[in-house]
Amino acid sequence: MKIISRIFLIFIFSITVVGCSRTFPIAVVVKGVPGGIMRGELHGTRSGGTFNVSSGNLSCAGNWGGSISTTYTIPVLCNDGRSGVLSGTRGGGGGRGEFTLNDGVTGHFVYGPGALKIISQTDSAIKSKPR
Repeated sequence: MKIISRIFLIFIFSITVVGCSRTFPIAVVVKGVPGGIMRGELHGTRSGGTFNVSSGNLSCAGNWGGSISTTYTIPVLCNDGRSGVLSGTRGGGGGRGEFTLNDGVTGHFVYGPGALKIISQTDSAIKSKPR
């Protein structure tokens, strides 16, 4: 009986840990970036998270601690020295919003199912262009 109890506890613990972490695709639409799209991933847990996006030589990332409410602002740092913020809302298995960098560049982002749609449409458009 003790073995069954231990297995059950390990199973419940595993479900709890797995349920606390999520990864989403993220797409950032911005002028001045090759293809106009930066893509990457957002990793979130109940205690914080990170995101990374890139396009060509430009990469940007951010992180946050604690849980995110329905609306949020996350600091951003890019590999070329620019910094800024993402401000958005979440819900329905994803989220969306805007970003502003310190040089005035602005754009929009979406993560979750909406990001997959944008990335897929962009990839299809690039493949259909004559070379």
